[in-house]
Amino acid sequence: MENAGSSLVRPFQVDLGGVVDLLSRHIYSGADVYLRELLQNGRDAIAARAKADGGQGRAGIEIFPVGTVPESPEEFVFRDAGQGLSAAEAGELLATVGKSSKRDDVLNLRDEDYLGQFGIGLLSCFMVSDRIVVRSRSVQGHPPVEWTGSADGTFSIRELTEAESGGMAIGTEVRLAPRPDDAALLSAAKVLSLARRFGRYLPVEVRVRRADQMWETVNEPAVFLPQERPADERSAAEALEAFGAEQTGNRPLETIEISVPATGTQGVAYVLPFAPPPGARRSGQLYLGRMLLGEDLSELLPEWAYFVRCVLNTEGLRPTASREQLVADEALEYTREEIGKALRRWIVQQATTRPARFERFVAVHHLGLKSMAVHDDDLAAAVLPWLTVETSAGRMTVRDYLEQSRHVRYVETVDEFRQIAAVVPPDQPVINGGYTYESDLLRRLPLLIDDVTVEQVQASSILDELAPPPMDDRSSTSALERRAAAVLADLGCDALVRSFRPDNVTALYVADAAAIRRIERTEVRDSAPAVWADVLGGVDAITAGKPGRTPRNTTAQLCLNWQNPMIRQLSNLDDQLVFDRSVRLIYIQALLAGHRPLSRNDRTVMTTAMSDLIQLSVGVTS
Repeated sequence: MENAGSSLVRPFQVDLGGVVDLLSRHIYSGADVYLRELLQNGRDAIAARAKADGGQGRAGIEIFPVGTVPESPEEFVFRDAGQGLSAAEAGELLATVGKSSKRDDVLNLRDEDYLGQFGIGLLSCFMVSDRIVVRSRSVQGHPPVEWTGSADGTFSIRELTEAESGGMAIGTEVRLAPRPDDAALLSAAKVLSLARRFGRYLPVEVRVRRADQMWETVNEPAVFLPQERPADERSAAEALEAFGAEQTGNRPLETIEISVPATGTQGVAYVLPFAPPPGARRSGQLYLGRMLLGEDLSELLPEWAYFVRCVLNTEGLRPTASREQLVADEALEYTREEIGKALRRWIVQQATTRPARFERFVAVHHLGLKSMAVHDDDLAAAVLPWLTVETSAGRMTVRDYLEQSRHVRYVETVDEFRQIAAVVPPDQPVINGGYTYESDLLRRLPLLIDDVTVEQVQASSILDELAPPPMDDRSSTSALERRAAAVLADLGCDALVRSFRPDNVTALYVADAAAIRRIERTEVRDSAPAVWADVLGGVDAITAGKPGRTPRNTTAQLCLNWQNPMIRQLSNLDDQLVFDRSVRLIYIQALLAGHRPLSRNDRTVMTTAMSDLIQLSVGVTS
């Protein structure tokens, strides 16, 4: 019996076959990574040999898909001319699950020189084969060795005689007999495709035996790296553009160089020539030591960098165990910040030195830029001053607006902007904040730029700024207001008279957001079934009953311009019928000038008034 406070240490059982299954089937995203792991192992072994013998001798990788090995057509064979393994090294690296040669001194390599984890990486081959045979001859002159592993977790190691090895050269050979369901992954066409995808930029030659027994080399220059481009500047630019067209499916808008020396990360970011769909992932290609690591760059790029497709290579960032993602550490965070700075610098540079190109960029990506800037202070600070906004004084950048006035005035809706744009003084322009995200961005200006104030104005408040008629004309204008209001009462519109420029504008139709909503509800109510008409009528009744609300608050107004000669003449018109028709036509004209949609009643008014005018013109009497 155990004493109180004592502990008993007992061994626990490990199902090695289960561990193999876990590593080979669940740590990786798909079975096709088996070739990537073999390429990494081969590249690392060649790097080790280069250190051992100074790079002498051949240094490449040869891959024989199923059906291309005459003496064994059912097998897949992978060969590298690396430093090879002795029996002791094979036991150390292959027989111990989880042992990493990256942390081991067996191969005498430093972290930054080594891509893979030989022991774990090789287990990925169990996703396509139940048996792995590794034969290797060490550069150190040890006898050749054969390691055979099974998916059930058992293995054997033995040294080979020269006769058994068949005069094997220095290096390592891996043989796989594919399971029937996975045979397609080891076929000639698939292996060639995978070798190109994962190893096209490796610094060692990779050759694949085709079905016709001819060799095909998959390597090509990594033009996204400065040292791999043609020396001629024009040729380098053409190569970069052609590579960008391959990545984006079309000629990219721009190419941005990316370099983060502290983590050995460099490459290019291509500005997409199209706006990606909402929620699109930040995609591209990420290489570790020129081996493809993955195509989802969400962890490496800022959230707002949706408008670029990056091709990057890193030597200093650390991969996860599966080598399909990066470890989330300080180095990754630093690299992400540096890439974000590079993209923001490019945005500011384009806006300040290449305005035409920047306008093209914004024209394609404006909506996405605004959506991200609403939630990202850094991006908003970089982009917002250069965005073009619609103002009552014409289109201008936010920067130009702030040079004219540090007090920003905007209206919330396009409807309100159209109502008052023609009469706002040029030295106090109002911004149309009715487009997507623009009001949200304008409200953030004081948080991003010093000494800036922002005011949301209503169309009705702009109306209050208009000058009243002279006192000498007050009796005439008051009478005109009463008569016009009576004509427009059945249209839910009030009338008032003001003096404003330009004097060729006869009238303004002004309705704030509440009035517009009421008008739209009325239009829907009049055409809706009875039950919904009652509901909408109840909404109007509740709204009208709120404290501080009066009928005028939710009534549109027709503001007649006393500076306009026709309005002055209208005030002296005694013929009531002609007066009524004229006021209604001025009302319709103001609606159309403000781009307001005509309701059913408005269309009836327009049709009747136009018919009356036509009858008067042709001399038809009713």
